[in-house]
Amino acid sequence: MASDPQRVTLAKVAESAGVSTATVSKVINGRPDVAQQTRDKVLDLLRRHNYGGYRDDLRSHPTVELLFGFEQLSIYHIEIIQSVVDAGAREGVAVVVGRRGEQDPTADPVAWARGLAAAGRRAVIAVTANTLSAPIHEALTRYRMPLVLLDPTEPLPDASVVSVGATNFAGGRAAATHLLSLGHRRIAYLGGAAHAGTNQARLHGFRSAMEAAGAPVPAELVRHAGTFHAAEGVEHGGVLLALEPPPTAVFAASDELAAGLIEAARLRGLRVPDDLSVVGFDNTPLAAVTSPPLTTIHGPVHEMGAVALRTALRLAAAEEIDSHHVELATRLVVRDSTRALPSSPTSDTETT
Repeated sequence: MASDPQRVTLAKVAESAGVSTATVSKVINGRPDVAQQTRDKVLDLLRRHNYGGYRDDLRSHPTVELLFGFEQLSIYHIEIIQSVVDAGAREGVAVVVGRRGEQDPTADPVAWARGLAAAGRRAVIAVTANTLSAPIHEALTRYRMPLVLLDPTEPLPDASVVSVGATNFAGGRAAATHLLSLGHRRIAYLGGAAHAGTNQARLHGFRSAMEAAGAPVPAELVRHAGTFHAAEGVEHGGVLLALEPPPTAVFAASDELAAGLIEAARLRGLRVPDDLSVVGFDNTPLAAVTSPPLTTIHGPVHEMGAVALRTALRLAAAEEIDSHHVELATRLVVRDSTRALPSSPTSDTETT
């Protein structure tokens, strides 16, 4: 009878095999620098103990679950999938993309985690609009399935939850600083869902720079869409542009929102950047093909995917990690959607 996955530890498997925990970790992660005799012995013990739901036929094909909790995937989400899949290819790990609507872990967390373990998953990387519930965390822990939240939109439930994200506050501040340096003062903010942590951080960074420059941000210049998608940018961007007087610049909290805003400006006969400067966020492929090409904040999505995958694998191997919460740097990328006001000299020194 298989042992309780809660009771079997990496150290116990190593002790039974007469090897170090590092060696067991190498076997679990498919590393080649282990003698075949030792590998076979460790694999046999892993099967006998059902360590983490370990299955013999999957030992050469380690997999990680990439769980999405969004009903509609954006261009940014596609970039996340690409980043984790690319990182998996470099590490020799297969990435399986799951959607909560297809196999909802909230319905029966234990059955869901058991199914992942039985399928040979080593870890779960979650990209979700809502923080995963305590029962889901407990179920994953029971089956020794480490969890890494990638670019979480909600505040973390406690310090033990591992996350990888971006410096959203700094990005919002950089966007406002760039527009201020071009002479703009009536600058609007167009964000996603008001409660989303990423949205709040970008807005707070934006406000920080505006306040430091003595530029007020009236309530009517802050608009929250329900999502970060382009259609919302058209709708809510239109509301901002209908103000009297309208803003001379807008910081949109995603490239898709910015693209929608540019379309809203076109529908009103406004030219970007002659009549309106626009800054986006994420630097997705969309930013380079909008008309005009979009000035935006580069989000380190490919780096985040790689770090999330490596962190998940280290946790699966019971290795120490450097930090439970990693934030990777954002940076400004200047293209053609922003320009100085005719009466204002530009002092911005950023380059593409």
